[in-house]
Amino acid sequence: MLDTVRTIETPEGVNIRLRLAGPVPRALAYLLDSFIRAVVWLVSFIFFVRFGNFGLGIWLIGIFLLEWFYPVLFEVYAQGATPGKQALGLAVLQDDGVPVGWSASVVRNLLRTVDFLPSFYAFGLCSVLLNRDFKRLGDIVAKTIVVHRSKPRVPQKLPPGRALPLPIGLSSPEQQLIVAFAARVPRLTWDRAQELARILDSTNGQHTHATLHTDVVSLIGYAQHIVGEREPS
Repeated sequence: MLDTVRTIETPEGVNIRLRLAGPVPRALAYLLDSFIRAVVWLVSFIFFVRFGNFGLGIWLIGIFLLEWFYPVLFEVYAQGATPGKQALGLAVLQDDGVPVGWSASVVRNLLRTVDFLPSFYAFGLCSVLLNRDFKRLGDIVAKTIVVHRSKPRVPQKLPPGRALPLPIGLSSPEQQLIVAFAARVPRLTWDRAQELARILDSTNGQHTHATLHTDVVSLIGYAQHIVGEREPS
């Protein structure tokens, strides 16, 4: 019940795991966006007030456009995230996990007026707390969700070595185990690396024991081959 991860199956049959954002990070993102808009209001007011009533009218039109299109433009053109959401690592997506479109973004932001009622986003907060997917009213109507962005995985850096082709077929978890071991070798003493290699040898299973060399140098070579390094000719 406390898990905020939702699994969405794409039409291609691929499962995507999304971690939904709760009310606290969303509120912090909104406060940061409000601060940014307030700074824009102040700076633009200082500039346009010099032009009297005409400048004041232009400023009011600009404030109107800023309030209504600031989130929409960022959500559509900045991968679903306003600057506040970007700072908090959040993004708006459609319910099916695809990027948010114009119509959905406009709807969810127009309905902020309803979410704000009767004051201080009371309706929106109640909706978020009562909804399994932390949706405010605008999200429910627009069929959108707010999720935590996944941080890009840093490729594992392997120690230098001669790529060795695998003498037998290994499953994906077994290959990942070898690559993870090789990536750890530079942070280990040689004796500890050999000790872990012997443990890896004992856990490989009977079908790999006789055919797969599990000394440290060979395992590094296998890892180089797995990640795409070619064996020197």
